Amino acid sequence: MSDALIKYIDTPHPVTGVTNSKLGMWLFLATEVMLFGGLFSAYIILRSGDPTWPHGSQFLDINLATINTMVLITSSVTMVMSWASLMMKSLSKFRLYMGVTIILSFVFLVIKYFEYSHKIHLGYLPKTHNFFGIYFTLTGLHGLHIIGGIFVNLYFLITSGKAWREAPTTFTGRIEAAGLYWHFVDLVWIFLFPALYLL
Repeated sequence: MSDALIKYIDTPHPVTGVTNSKLGMWLFLATEVMLFGGLFSAYIILRSGDPTWPHGSQFLDINLATINTMVLITSSVTMVMSWASLMMKSLSKFRLYMGVTIILSFVFLVIKYFEYSHKIHLGYLPKTHNFFGIYFTLTGLHGLHIIGGIFVNLYFLITSGKAWREAPTTFTGRIEAAGLYWHFVDLVWIFLFPALYLL
């Protein structure tokens, strides 16, 4: 199907006020909010019903989590800069900022790997306590979203030359949609960090 047959790819729909890709991404993120919302609700119910529930600071590494928080916030900034670079018609800057975003994503996963390894080495597994069950479920699912974002961003980085030459406005819109996803991943971690590590 040609792009000409797909309406409102580059221009906002007159009813919604946004492009179809952005609307689709917002609808997808709404389902993600429900997914993580259900898991956060399970966490609250389990914690409020267990007087022996441990504080995250007793078992989790707050320093590593703080570093990871800064890494993700920085990656959100570079993601915005990659989109802004396209708005300023600079493909080279887009590649630089998108590359930094991907590198920071890997840094986050490497730090999380060492954190997981340490917990497993100490015998803290999902079956150990509901706290660790929730911890591994929420952070593991978040990690899978990071991996998904890496694949998407790598694809856009690798194909950026051709996509930019053939349809720069469409490509810029795709990066904006990918940015919305990446900011959501960052926002989830900003909720996870205090809920699991500090409370």
